[in-house]
Amino acid sequence: MSLGPLMIDLDGLALSFEERELLRHPLVGGVILFSRNYESREQLTALTRAIHGLRSPRLLIAVDHEGGRVQRFREEFTALPPLNHLGRHYAQKPREALAMAIDLGWLMAAELRAAEIDFSFAPILDLYSAHSRVINDRAFHPLPETVARLGQAYMRGMHAAGMAAVGKHFPGHGTVDADSHHELPIDRRGLQAIRTRDLLPFRLLISAGLEGIMPAHILFPAVDGVPVGYSKVWIDEILRAELGFMGAVFSDDLSMSGAAVMASHVERTHMALAAGCDMCLICNDRRAVARVLDHIVVAPNPLAQVRLMRMHARGTTSMPEVLAHPRYAAARFALLTLEPAPTLAFRDDTPA
Repeated sequence: MSLGPLMIDLDGLALSFEERELLRHPLVGGVILFSRNYESREQLTALTRAIHGLRSPRLLIAVDHEGGRVQRFREEFTALPPLNHLGRHYAQKPREALAMAIDLGWLMAAELRAAEIDFSFAPILDLYSAHSRVINDRAFHPLPETVARLGQAYMRGMHAAGMAAVGKHFPGHGTVDADSHHELPIDRRGLQAIRTRDLLPFRLLISAGLEGIMPAHILFPAVDGVPVGYSKVWIDEILRAELGFMGAVFSDDLSMSGAAVMASHVERTHMALAAGCDMCLICNDRRAVARVLDHIVVAPNPLAQVRLMRMHARGTTSMPEVLAHPRYAAARFALLTLEPAPTLAFRDDTPA
């Protein structure tokens, strides 16, 4: 069985009978976890092992676990700072900040890997802007060159822990005020302005081996008449042809308000896959998942399978091995140097 093009969520701490049957559907290829799926590290590991044991090749398991406001698992996991804390440290001590980015990328990935999670949707490659309601301190820095340097370092840490990286939100969400969870943001800049700023971190991380990208639910009317995640111009022409990206493209949640340019989830899924997405997220709407599974027909795509298979985590590890690793002490020291992470979190049911 191959990996299907849908990534879906779960209701609770363990798989129900209905969910086991749903995850065996050939059009399902992955699971995204939220805080509601977490009680303890032991429970989480039992859940991920149950998911991985359902099929071969095993389903992908992902989570939004950036730190700061967006960290799904907190008890028994290290509290990670917002990425902007690394950017502020970079302004004073760039070499030290880059080393910290490697160590914190490793720590984030290693702790998740010890619970048998394949990847986190990280790092954020958006540019920092104080007026962005959804990105803000989730972004490393306002300068694209600095975002690229810190993003590459963070990705190196993830790779060292055996985890693939997913850059988001292509081609850049940080410069718009609106939150695509609740409305469709519109960015009226032309393509050249976006190329010279927002696209630079994506371009450089692609060159450094970035495995995954998540497009933003943003409309750039000067470039195309549909939001990025539904756009062949953005995904096929710019991301694939111009930037040379050969990795997996994951849609942002198709249940978000920014994705609702099409009335039904079936239409949204068809459009996202036709535009070039390899896997589509549908969260917090089990009826929508059922409708999509009943109505979409997807032709086999060997290239998509290769791209998705690269998202599986490499190797195995355990928490005792993480705690004994030399990078663990370096990462803990970095946390003492940076400001403490805030306790405010995203809503549990909201993909980030």
